[in-house]
Formats: sequence, C-alpha cells, structure tokens
Amino acid sequence: MTHPLIEIEGLKKSFHGRPVLRGIDLTIGSNQLTVLIGPSGCGKSTLLRCLNGLEVFDEGSLSINGNRLVRQASQPGLDRKFQRTMHELRSTMGMVFQSFNLFPHLDTLQNVARPPQIVQGMARAEALQLALELLEKVGLRELAGHYPSELSGGQQQRAAIARALAMRPRVILYDEPTSALDPGLVDEVLQVMRELHDEGITQVVVTHEMRFAREAAEKIVVLWEGEVIEEGPPDAIFSHPCDLRTRQFLKRFL
Repeated sequence: MTHPLIEIEGLKKSFHGRPVLRGIDLTIGSNQLTVLIGPSGCGKSTLLRCLNGLEVFDEGSLSINGNRLVRQASQPGLDRKFQRTMHELRSTMGMVFQSFNLFPHLDTLQNVARPPQIVQGMARAEALQLALELLEKVGLRELAGHYPSELSGGQQQRAAIARALAMRPRVILYDEPTSALDPGLVDEVLQVMRELHDEGITQVVVTHEMRFAREAAEKIVVLWEGEVIEEGPPDAIFSHPCDLRTRQFLKRFL
C-alpha cells in the first residue's frame, strides 16, 4: 500500500449558501494516479480547487505531505498561519486546466521556463535548461520557439503539463485536461500522463475519459452531490460497482 500523501477529512465548501462539498473524506497515496469521476456539478472541480488553494474550504481538514490546514465552521477569516500553510501547499502542486492557460505572448520555451523564475527565484539559465528537458519529456522540444497560437490543442496541453512539472511539484492536479481537445488529440495527452505515472509522480485527475480511468488509474473516486459515494480500484468500480448511483452514471459510458 502506498504511503498517504493527501489526507482529507470532513471537507465542506458552499457557494452563496449552496453546499457543493458536503464533508469529503479521502486519502490519496504517494505516487498514485487517482481519477475523480461523477456527473457534472458533483463537486469534482471544486475539490481540486480547494486542494491547490484556488478556493478556501469552509470546514474540515486537508493535509498534504505533512502540511495540514484546518478550518472550523465558526472560523470567520484566515489567520496568518493558515495563509502561510496554504502558500506552502500551493508550492508543492502543479495544476493543468482544460483551457491550457498558456501565456499567448510567450513562446513554448518561455511558457515553461518563466514560472520557476518568478515563483521560486530560479536562475534564468537553469530554468531554460529545465524547460528544454521537460519539453523533450512531453515531445515538444522541436517546438520550443513556437507560440501557443501555432500549436495544436494537444500540443498546448502537453506544454501546460511541462509548465506544471517545471515547478517540481509533489502532486499534479488535472481539471478535465482533454475536454477541450478534438478526439484525435486526446491520446497524446493521456499518454504523457501515463508516462508520468510510470515515473512515480502523484496525479489527481478529473475526467470523463472512462477508458483512460479504467486503464491507467490505480484508484477511482466517485462523487455525487458533493459526497464520495464509492472508491476503489478500476476493476471493482467498473465491473462491480456497489452503489446504484455509480451504476447509473457508468451506464452512459459503458
């Protein structure tokens, strides 16, 4: 069994009084590829955004690699310790969005090299060398001088993965990384994610790509209306789901 890297207990989040996460309890192992599935609006993306600090959860606890955040329902604001710990957690994570979010005025090399220079103070020469190595890893070294507008959607997403890796994260989070791609470009992005898994990088993926989830994930987590209703290895979830709601959801894809 892999050592837990992420531990979530009783995590709650509401927007304008509407509960989106209703008490999430979840453990994710180090070096594990975990896929979050469930119907639209069930809280998958919100959970990711709480993990990397883009959203502040209302109640519960979140621990990543030993750094722990705790919030009580009665806690009115964010104290300095909470903010400092959140910054530390964010620095251990990479995030890949469905819309790529590359800087249009920078070429591919600079898109990958610039973040570690700004955030971590990495020397320019070191950052450029690292960026070239990462572009080689995702099969884009020959396109280092191209701008995002000159890349296909699959190439842009692979560049976004390289940019996330440039921060040397403990975890990479993906929010529907292939949903904006033409079907023919999906596999090239998923293949990079498979290779990163083989290298032991912890990844948490929100996706509707059930084939990828079944073939590549070590753990499937099913969310429904802000709660985890089922989790387990792909064979168990796809072949013998215990919860009726999981069976209903999977019928659309299988």
